Amino acid sequence: MSLDDGAQAAGEPLPVLARTRDVGPVSIDDVTSTVSPGRGMPISAQALGIVLVLVSAAGFGSGALFVQPLYDAGMQPLAVLFWRFTTAALFTWGYLLLSARRRSALLALTRRRVAVLLFLGTIYVGNSYAFIASLEVVPITLTEIIAYIYPALVAVLATRFARRLEGRRAWMALGISLAGVALTLGGIPGGEAPPLWGIALAFAHPLIYSLWIIIQARMAGERPRRACRQADEITVDIPPGDAETPVDGPDPSPAAALMTTATAVVFAAALLGTDGSLSPLDVPVELWPPLLGLGLVATAIAIQTFYAGVRRVGGARAALISTVEPVYAVVLAVLLFGEHLAPIQIVGGAMVIFGVILAETGRPDRVTAKTGSPA
Repeated sequence: MSLDDGAQAAGEPLPVLARTRDVGPVSIDDVTSTVSPGRGMPISAQALGIVLVLVSAAGFGSGALFVQPLYDAGMQPLAVLFWRFTTAALFTWGYLLLSARRRSALLALTRRRVAVLLFLGTIYVGNSYAFIASLEVVPITLTEIIAYIYPALVAVLATRFARRLEGRRAWMALGISLAGVALTLGGIPGGEAPPLWGIALAFAHPLIYSLWIIIQARMAGERPRRACRQADEITVDIPPGDAETPVDGPDPSPAAALMTTATAVVFAAALLGTDGSLSPLDVPVELWPPLLGLGLVATAIAIQTFYAGVRRVGGARAALISTVEPVYAVVLAVLLFGEHLAPIQIVGGAMVIFGVILAETGRPDRVTAKTGSPA
């Protein structure tokens, strides 16, 4: 029995949510309701769910760590991204085709839904490129802290374009997160500041990703509170960290497979356009372990373990658990690569994480949408 099959056997439908930072879409197709996380779920299943989300957070947080040795060997960002999403797509397709239930979910997708997923996968390249390319010159510790302002950005953007957080909570979360980033940047010792273009890319990543989350939520029918209410309700939770991770009906695998494939194709075209090579024979043997780690551990497996965990503990709780991701990445960057943070930068990082928790724990207005409407 697979992780997902176990959750299905427990009888809990999947909550509707968006899930990624760097590396998907949200659909209300075939979703009739959301459930309170953990209700009717055995304690052992909830404990397994927490472990799965922690494993997922560690996987996503390892992405930057796998990139570092690739850059040290002279690999370019477009090549890194092409192989990341190619290996993730191949793994996800294999995982999908091994299960009759997942194959049925793929065949159940409408043409419109497939087109939406391919579109979202195509525009995902901006967010992913900004994150990976910034790691060429910006330390992992700083990049991870800057990246995690995205939940507060999503909360603010949602007040205009999707669901609302009550009161001033969204703006408070964004203000605290930005203040934390300011302290982190201000704590960089003189002479060690990264190039301005690298800092710009590091900030572009959470901004583009936040816009991407709002776009996918709008495509799922998510709107600000309106006077008119429908019988069926959905919510869209802010997704965690570094993955192209959608939910589509009862199983996210078809959407993840289509989207990672679209992203890989775009990076393949970009790599060919810059006279790069798509041949695996041109990749040095010693670079395959970190490449496979990036594509499998930090992308494909992290996606599947996250959603297997969500089925057991619920989307909101999973998102909060996932805030360990930047802590994990920063600690390992310090231990493995000798990076360091000044005390003021540690305070700034803590403020960013507090901003994340503030954004994640706000009670959104419940947004209604007719079940079965197009994504």
